[in-house]
Amino acid sequence: MDKTFFRAADDDLFVPKQGPQGASPPLVFDKIGEDAIRMMIRDFYSRLLVSSISGMFKRDFDVAVDRSASFFIGLLGGPPLFHQKFGHPRMRARHLPFRITAEFRQVWLDCFHQTLDENQYGMSDQEVSELRAFLQSFSSWMVNTRD
Repeated sequence: MDKTFFRAADDDLFVPKQGPQGASPPLVFDKIGEDAIRMMIRDFYSRLLVSSISGMFKRDFDVAVDRSASFFIGLLGGPPLFHQKFGHPRMRARHLPFRITAEFRQVWLDCFHQTLDENQYGMSDQEVSELRAFLQSFSSWMVNTRD
């Protein structure tokens, strides 16, 4: 992984005033199923790995996809696979070793939006819109470093 993306001990840690606010993710697991969510996350990671923030992501593609897909399966109304495999997500804490700037967040978000532009994975337009709104809100909470 590229050291550019790791937090140094003396980095200026940014802490938002509030936790994630706003939209909730659409509970679409029963409609689209595990395979569609795994495919969405695989397609998303394929974009991340060729993006300007690719250095933030594990080189073991399949492991990274499985871990992220496990989180999204639970988030979208399926079984809590992430919790069962890894414990509570504690997303900000798990991401503190990485420098997540507003710019890096936007690249991450753009990759997700492009993935959803290409394929809705069985979700309706409304459900995709709800997922986009959730990702917008959630990703802003993940920013931990001032630009």
